[in-house]
Amino acid sequence: MAAPLAATQHAPSLQRFLARGESPAVAYRALRHLEANNPHFGARGWMDVWTEFDEAHGLRYQVVAEGGNGYIRRKVLLAALDGEQKMWSDREPQRASVTPDNYSFDEAQPASEGLQSVGIRPRRKDVLLVEGAIFLEPDDGELRRIEGKLSKAPSFWTRRVEIVRRYDKIAGVRVPISIESVAHVLIAGRSTFAMTYDYETVNGQRVGNPSPKGGPSAPSI
Repeated sequence: MAAPLAATQHAPSLQRFLARGESPAVAYRALRHLEANNPHFGARGWMDVWTEFDEAHGLRYQVVAEGGNGYIRRKVLLAALDGEQKMWSDREPQRASVTPDNYSFDEAQPASEGLQSVGIRPRRKDVLLVEGAIFLEPDDGELRRIEGKLSKAPSFWTRRVEIVRRYDKIAGVRVPISIESVAHVLIAGRSTFAMTYDYETVNGQRVGNPSPKGGPSAPSI
């Protein structure tokens, strides 16, 4: 692995990305679809959830459709939303920011889809930080994807979590469009989680007309 570069030596795409600094919080209303699956127990659950965010009120959500395993819905899907809600109420999003305060960066390398990948290494162990790589547009440094494993396991029972976060620019600002993760859990084995965002408004501008997607059929428990 290449040694981290000094700030003045970073590739132009990374320089442009870092020059943006921390993006201001984006006010939005989005319909999210969440799914989680544990093949070992043959259990899965899903939810469609309206989410709204602004700095004054933080994250609010309303479940509008759900199905599948009740334990997964409560302990995985709702827990993910509650954890995000708490992060905003505690005003801690900077803990997860891809900045020099949180990460050291490696040299940019060509990647698929015409992007450049930059290795990132957390400066501390934190469940919000990822050890892996960011994928940037080479011309403007726009962030498209983060891939890697969480630098700290969420619990004793969860030994490793691999994650992919995807981003896009909507209404002129960067927003998350999907999160996928694979967790390796003692006893339960491999478990997957996915969340997609379908935006209705971004910073007060209407950008779409989402409607609930529903999910795979599974027995409720």
